[in-house]
Amino acid sequence: MISRCLSLLSVVFGVLLLTFLLIHLVPGDPVEVMLGESATAADSAALREELGLTQPLVIQFGTYLKKLAQGDLGQSIHTKTPITTLIQARYPATIKLALVALALGLLIGIPMGIFAALHAGHWQDFVVTIISVRFSAMPAFWLGPLLMLLLAVWLGWLPVSGMDHSTSIVLPALTLGFGLSAILTRMTRTSLLEVLNEDYIRTARAKGLSERTVIVKHALRAALLPIITIVGLQMGSLLAGTVITETIFSWDGIGRLLVESIEKRDYPITQACVLIIALSYVLINLLTDVLYRFADPRMRHA
Repeated sequence: MISRCLSLLSVVFGVLLLTFLLIHLVPGDPVEVMLGESATAADSAALREELGLTQPLVIQFGTYLKKLAQGDLGQSIHTKTPITTLIQARYPATIKLALVALALGLLIGIPMGIFAALHAGHWQDFVVTIISVRFSAMPAFWLGPLLMLLLAVWLGWLPVSGMDHSTSIVLPALTLGFGLSAILTRMTRTSLLEVLNEDYIRTARAKGLSERTVIVKHALRAALLPIITIVGLQMGSLLAGTVITETIFSWDGIGRLLVESIEKRDYPITQACVLIIALSYVLINLLTDVLYRFADPRMRHA
């Protein structure tokens, strides 16, 4: 477990370094964004000196790591607002959206996967497979506007965007949840079909147990083990992949904050958002690994 944690820390450091280099190498100058093109060279130079942008990248990165080690994420270049305050205001919205999308994915994907596995080789299995493949192939930037057009504009059932109503979360959650449900459907079907061919399942049936008992208490319990890993990975992907969805639906989460900071060349906010997303991803992967080892006794001493 110690080696696992160390490897995760190295991943986070790599993400920080790569993000720092990329945002400083892409075209664009935050000073020009702040002062405008009509600013004098003296004003630009003074502001660049004040922001510490005249120092070499190595020095800037070292200063950033030093502050980060002290728990200081810095402040916005444009508004001077502490980044911790911005993260605290935006991150709960992202977590809420990811959890609702995950719940929708589980409620749709696992029952559909079980249904397909129990009707393997029949038309029901074919229909479920086709639907899951279609949804998994739909990117969020296409599915989101489609759902918005259908459920919000044409039918008027849901708000188009924003966070003003309690139902505002439905459209972005469906956009993320449908893709997740497609993955879970195929994974559940495959895993359950493998378990149904095991000897202990045939033994349970030979003992006269009802088919419902065999499926729920024996087959499904074993089939859910690999699904735990998929759910954990997808939860991390949801937290990292809400950038597009939050932008489409004007959902004020950390993903939209990241896009806004990139547009404004607000380096500290961009670095902080990427850091939070990376930490969320690796911590969820670590938690998934622990849960999998707990659920499967064979993995506890692996």
